[in-house]
Formats: sequence, C-alpha cells, structure tokens
Amino acid sequence: MHQFIAHRQLSRTGGFTLVELLVVLVILGLLAGLVGPMVLNRLGGAKSDTAQVQIQDLERAAELFKLDTGRFPSTEEGLQALVRQPPGVAGWNGPYLRRSELPKDPWGRDFHYANPGQRGPIDIWSNGADGQPGGEGENAVIGNW
Repeated sequence: MHQFIAHRQLSRTGGFTLVELLVVLVILGLLAGLVGPMVLNRLGGAKSDTAQVQIQDLERAAELFKLDTGRFPSTEEGLQALVRQPPGVAGWNGPYLRRSELPKDPWGRDFHYANPGQRGPIDIWSNGADGQPGGEGENAVIGNW
C-alpha cells in the first residue's frame, strides 16, 4: 500500500496542468508579439544596407572601367558593360565584378544606372522594397549619392 501512495504522488507531480500550459503559451505569444516586429524591422534595414554595399561595389567597378577605357559606361551600355565588353570599346580589361552576372538588388530587381547622372557623374540606384521611385523607410530609393 505504501508503494501505491508513493507512485500516485509521483504521477501527480510529473506533468503540467492545462492551466500551466495555457499560461506558458500566453507568455510566448506576448513575447512573439513584442519581439517579432523588431526582428522584421531589422530584416528590412539589413536589405537596405545590403543594397548600399552592392551599389558601392558597382560604383567601384564603374571607376575601374573608366580607368581602363577613359570613360564611364554609357547609359545605353549600362552596368552590363562591367561584365561583358561592349562593342567597339578599346581598353576594356574586365570583367570588373567577381561574378560574370550582374547582381540583383536585395528585392530581386535590376539596379538602375544613368550616365551622366543627375546627382553625380554617374547614378546607380535601387528603388527599394516597393520598386517605385520615392518612398520612405524600406521603400526609399537607395543610391550612390
């Protein structure tokens, strides 16, 4: 009989009650509600930072192109001139990027390029998360200016 009582006490203390499980789930839900938006905001900021680094790499590659050829790629040649020699361009010593393909912006779209630029000798930019000119936050234009 003494064993039966000891066994009954062990089985009673070995598990969680439904109320305890519900309290834990509520706490986890509150934490996810507080931490989730902060994590998502950091992810958006990371994509913008990545786009800025990619644009700086493209600008450096365009400057190397200029050192070799005496000019920046034309708007018509575009950034593609950094990975493939445009017809009739003397002195091209590329590819000027590590990969043989142009990178896409963090949102999967092509970078934009203009020569002459409106804000400098050349403009390289991404239209941000929404792909539209203008915007704020994640949707803001990111450029080499």
